[in-house]
Amino acid sequence: MEGKLIIFSAPSGSGKTTIVRHLLSRFPEKLAFSISATTRAPRGNEMDGQDYYFISKEEFLHRVAQEQFIEFEEVYTGTFYGTLRSEVERIWAQGKHVIFDIDVIGGLRLKRKFGDRALAIFVNPPSIEVLEKRLRGRGTDSEEKLQERIVKARKELNYVPEFDKVLTNDKLADAFREAESLLNDFLG
Repeated sequence: MEGKLIIFSAPSGSGKTTIVRHLLSRFPEKLAFSISATTRAPRGNEMDGQDYYFISKEEFLHRVAQEQFIEFEEVYTGTFYGTLRSEVERIWAQGKHVIFDIDVIGGLRLKRKFGDRALAIFVNPPSIEVLEKRLRGRGTDSEEKLQERIVKARKELNYVPEFDKVLTNDKLADAFREAESLLNDFLG
């Protein structure tokens, strides 16, 4: 089997992580999650090697220099995220397709790199106001960080036309059904 990539990108708070977790639980025989590397500190109950590979900025940049990433970006000032080549190869070696929960720019980089082997889905919030309410409801960010996320979300919405599909997450059950349908159509 030639492995494929299913890329979910969205502004923070759009629900992409919830949708990706749903798909992983519904299709464990077909999909495996690509764990990103990041230089940020773990939040809440996040675990290294499960939610992210938490590495220092120095180590991250060293791996960039060694071309160990298939994509990376400084998502927030001083905070890098990226996809290790070894992570994608690990999943394909298991005979599964790779599913991503990734920022908008990273998602588009993967789509450009893998072309028809990748399906890039933008998870659209119903509105910026709903997005802000969701982010506030998390209670994980300072007001400054929250405002930074909202400014970034407004910029990210400009990239919607570059994605293969747009999934608006207004009602979660509907978003789950639509995501399953997109996945089945793509994987055949």
